[in-house]
Amino acid sequence: MDRRHYLQAVATAGVTGVAGCLDGLSETDDGKTVLEPPAQDLSAASHPSYGDELPELELPDPLTGEPVSTTQFEGERAVLLTFFYTNCPDGMCPALILRLRRSQEVAAAEGYDDDIAFLAMTFDPERDTAVELESYGVERGVDLEAGNWHYLRPDRYEDGATVLTERFGLPLKKVDAEEYDHLEYVFPHYNLLLLVNERGIVERAYPNGATVEVARVVADVETVVTA
Repeated sequence: MDRRHYLQAVATAGVTGVAGCLDGLSETDDGKTVLEPPAQDLSAASHPSYGDELPELELPDPLTGEPVSTTQFEGERAVLLTFFYTNCPDGMCPALILRLRRSQEVAAAEGYDDDIAFLAMTFDPERDTAVELESYGVERGVDLEAGNWHYLRPDRYEDGATVLTERFGLPLKKVDAEEYDHLEYVFPHYNLLLLVNERGIVERAYPNGATVEVARVVADVETVVTA
């Protein structure tokens, strides 16, 4: 996919977080997607959007020690993917994880938990160790034993920055945390959620994933998985 400039992505995405707001969803004519095009056209964004193929990503799951690739789920599971770090000071990353966790919870209750994978990639491997990530998940009610939740952790911050910038069009930079006494550095970053069908095609890009309604994400996941 052609990666446009990040500033263009921000301008296109805006601050409303309305991706995924259409009702009356049905399978589209081309057969690639289940959901209809979103109300907000993100086709000019630098990140993957509706109808794009999900970029291939393979990183270790620190809790299992095994590599996890986005391509391994094609033909078997839909994917809900986000990018975060546990020391996020403004509440955005916990909000992203909440939307994955709630979708996981509903999937288990409705019996389609084997048809969806939840992927949360950290871009702060220095602090986000396996122990820290496990504790973070437990504190937020994630079912780490369900078999459908995977943390993705690069070996180095530079590797994570490369993945986000080159494959997902989301430039990342570590900056000094002068305004936070308890942190040495922080990452201003884009709060993106991606919902991908089992064909590996993006159904929804939520550009303001930390603020989009939880119920909307859950409903979109269920529609994509059970169609």
